[in-house]
Amino acid sequence: MKTVTLSVSSIEETKRQMATAFRGKRQGASISFESIELLWKVLTVKRWELLKVMTGQGGMSIREVARQANRDVKAVHSDVQSLLKAGVLDRTADGCVTFPYDVVRVDFTLRVA
Repeated sequence: MKTVTLSVSSIEETKRQMATAFRGKRQGASISFESIELLWKVLTVKRWELLKVMTGQGGMSIREVARQANRDVKAVHSDVQSLLKAGVLDRTADGCVTFPYDVVRVDFTLRVA
């Protein structure tokens, strides 16, 4: 089972994680956002629904994603483009889109301002 962690981390924390990975310590799959506001901006409710549809499914056409999400193809296309640009989704060699994970974990801490 392939798990990804969606998290909020500073650039400094991301650099520390990369340095640890370069020293050979396995980090696991992670998609980090600079702030919780950016995470919510990228992962809107509609886009989160797309991730739920795509989790564990392999490559899918945008039309298939739209059908399974019961949404308009044009709107799904726009959301998929945003998720591709943010690095959340990948494009396969045959032009499909994929969210190559079976499990999604969300990890962030809310602290006093």
